[in-house]
Amino acid sequence: MKIVLQRTQHASVSVDGQVVGEIDRGLVALIGIGHNDTEATAAALADKTAGLRIFSDENGKMNRNVLDAGGEVLAISQFTLLADCRKGRRPAFTDAAPPDQAKHLYEHYMSELRKTGLTVPSGIFAADMAVSLVNDGPVTIILEL
Repeated sequence: MKIVLQRTQHASVSVDGQVVGEIDRGLVALIGIGHNDTEATAAALADKTAGLRIFSDENGKMNRNVLDAGGEVLAISQFTLLADCRKGRRPAFTDAAPPDQAKHLYEHYMSELRKTGLTVPSGIFAADMAVSLVNDGPVTIILEL
């Protein structure tokens, strides 16, 4: 499982021109799920996402997590994070989990985040989405297990 976290001031995701998920301050989580990922993997990365101290405190130090900062997490499935570009010029997606497994683990990740008290709007799994965000910092972190 690979997650790209981007700290944001505002973000939204649209499908067919309609906003389906939106946050103000918080994190955009782009989530790629592989064949070997499990519910335990999703839970561990949800815990890491919620607890990662990448928001500034009153002294300007990165000491606050998204909960402490009063933020939300916009969760977006993105199988292209598992692209293998080592050979040729066309990415291979053979490392990505099949859709049923990926959707289940994507939903499990969001469920685990919600258990922490976070608000977690999302995109629509397997839809063609347009993501808009104002990257804050910029701060971009890659999480993998």
